[in-house]
Amino acid sequence: MSDKVTIVEVGPRDGLQNEKQSIDAATKIQLINRLSAAGLVHIEAGAFVSPKWVPQMAGSADVLKAVLPENGRKLWVLVPNLRGFEDAAAAGAQHVAVFTAASESFSQKNTNASIAESLARIAEVTTAAKARNIPVRGYVSCALGCPFEGDIAPGAVTKVTEELFRLGCVEVSIGDTIGTGTIASTRALFSQLARSFAPTTLAAHFHDTYGQALANLTVAFEHGVRVVDSSVGGLGGCPYAPGATGNVATEDVVRFCEGQGMATGVDSAKLAATGTWISTALNRANASRAGKALCSKTPSCGA
Repeated sequence: MSDKVTIVEVGPRDGLQNEKQSIDAATKIQLINRLSAAGLVHIEAGAFVSPKWVPQMAGSADVLKAVLPENGRKLWVLVPNLRGFEDAAAAGAQHVAVFTAASESFSQKNTNASIAESLARIAEVTTAAKARNIPVRGYVSCALGCPFEGDIAPGAVTKVTEELFRLGCVEVSIGDTIGTGTIASTRALFSQLARSFAPTTLAAHFHDTYGQALANLTVAFEHGVRVVDSSVGGLGGCPYAPGATGNVATEDVVRFCEGQGMATGVDSAKLAATGTWISTALNRANASRAGKALCSKTPSCGA
């Protein structure tokens, strides 16, 4: 397998969507541009969902139009259904993501739909996207644990992942949404997934609630996965899992990869400065240990 790791930066969407305070479009645009300047190519720029349910994603069309692809960057936006896809396409989206869950209870809470119903919505999106030659990325939430059902069987994750590929997703991100995964459960899951899917078509999406994200990432790497979702400054959380913290910090992932001789193409110093800047802008603690350590060496870091 390749020693190059592709990072999908989800901070501007997954990281910001649960913030309580209002975040203006200018801040989101600056965040995306700073992340791009740090070398991140794949960035989740927003979500075309109802602002009634996810207020922080309001204005995603304006953000996307202001940061349309340049210098080879690929901007992804989340869409919940066909209407969201059409809105995204009208705003110029060239890459979209869809989501479902491996847990029936979580699917109902998160989308007010069963897994089967969510897959039917996704089918409408993938059909429309194919007609426009727009690639679709899939997310499977609660792959390693659910706040309502507890442990999730690897077979359930495999079944949903198979459906997403059947519907036309080019890549499926396997999400430990509430951060309860362990080395043992992650190994059991990815061992089964590796028997059914090429590792180059899978991504690892770990939250760091119990501090196990990087350990679990090691397991994903052992199974050939080379795409990682992460969030600058460790931004994020889960509205349906009290106490769940953000995604594994991008700064920590970059440091982790570099320590193993795996290239990410990301400038650690610029990334750390971005993590400090957005954490300060949101008046929250920077959750990245690597980011804080790097910035401690530079007084002006985060300006």
